[in-house]
Amino acid sequence: MKLHAFSALLLGVSLLSAKSQAEGKIKFSEYDMPNGLHVILHEDHATPVVTVSVMYHVGSKNEDPQRTGFAHFFEHLLFEGSDNIKRGEYMKLVQANGGQLNANTTQDRTYYYEVLPSNQLELALWMESERMLHAKIDTIGVETQRKVVKEEKKQRYDNTPYGQLLNVVYENAFTKHPYRWTPIGKEQYIDQATLGEFMDFYKTFYVPNNAALVIGGDINVEQTKQLISKYFGDIPKGTKAIPRPTDVEPVQTAEKRVEFYDKIQLPAVILAYHTPKMGTDDFYAVQLLTQLLSQGNSSRFHKEIVDKQQKALESAAFAIPNEDPSVAMMFSIAAVGVKPEELEKAMDDEIGKVKTTLISDEEYQKLINQAETDFVSQNQRVMGVVQNLATYYTFLGNANLINTELERYTKITKEDIKRVANKYFTKENRLVVYYLPKEQEKK
Repeated sequence: MKLHAFSALLLGVSLLSAKSQAEGKIKFSEYDMPNGLHVILHEDHATPVVTVSVMYHVGSKNEDPQRTGFAHFFEHLLFEGSDNIKRGEYMKLVQANGGQLNANTTQDRTYYYEVLPSNQLELALWMESERMLHAKIDTIGVETQRKVVKEEKKQRYDNTPYGQLLNVVYENAFTKHPYRWTPIGKEQYIDQATLGEFMDFYKTFYVPNNAALVIGGDINVEQTKQLISKYFGDIPKGTKAIPRPTDVEPVQTAEKRVEFYDKIQLPAVILAYHTPKMGTDDFYAVQLLTQLLSQGNSSRFHKEIVDKQQKALESAAFAIPNEDPSVAMMFSIAAVGVKPEELEKAMDDEIGKVKTTLISDEEYQKLINQAETDFVSQNQRVMGVVQNLATYYTFLGNANLINTELERYTKITKEDIKRVANKYFTKENRLVVYYLPKEQEKK
């Protein structure tokens, strides 16, 4: 392009929803098509750019335990082309028209999007409809993506320091629920799977009644509806039952401890606590609690463990927003000469303080300010608005949470933060992982 010109446009995208923010609520409309596709439209004319996305309600938790990695594999496979898009042309078409595109997979969903000049809206809709109805699933594409996924696993997991962290945590924290494996899955299952199995997965999950089409930016709503009808109206509703996992993870009653050895130089300590699913009151309180412990240089972990005690080079805490009950993790990399036992105690001490003493008014206000800043900054970009609308609808059945979810954070009190620390951050409810250098492994 024009890529240069489009990059300049994207610099202005951060202002796309500024007007909506200033006026208050983010405006959108939504409806269901006869084939079950849910459509959400957000109109904003600040710059001539449009974001088109499809969120499929399929992630790694929907997989057969003997065929893990399918959802992530399809994230790649569905870029191979279609009956009407030649192999390898998918990305070229978007880039040649001045756009960008990508996709990502979690344990709960798969998300595809394009950002294009608004006069290319029809192109994006045609391409996403092709992905939904006419994806090219054949031996050539499958073999190509098998190699791609294996290489990604090597680079991002096998050969990256601490790259196995999430795998180790989920494999050991969960015993029954399908969160016990992560989206990357096991490569042998992808190798073993037949073309028929891949086709069955596609016909089961990548159907209009398992998807949300969310479009935001410089659009005319009525014209957009006509284009959506043109490209998606004839796609038939899926005929297969969509599997939803019903397994409930048993309550953990005793601490679990694991040693894991990897190609690293400095040990790390991970504490993982079972926590409630997104959308619950306690979920928001846990989010603020992990924020208190590790967000920013003035957080408790950073001030005490990294700066004052100098026992860690890095220390972080985060609660993963999953559709089902998940985990909150605390992760610290030991400073040179510091033993994992010392680092674990330092982390425990900081957690213990929150359990016994209310946080200060200053800390509490900082947490609320951080939550507001994060919330507003996400929704100042059309890309953020589109993804949030898709997420709120897919997981919580309420896209309007984009206008009200912040209230869930501001209702959390200092007492709530202390309460959830005592309720969830207990030794009986946690997994402790010592992530150790390979050279320390006992022969």
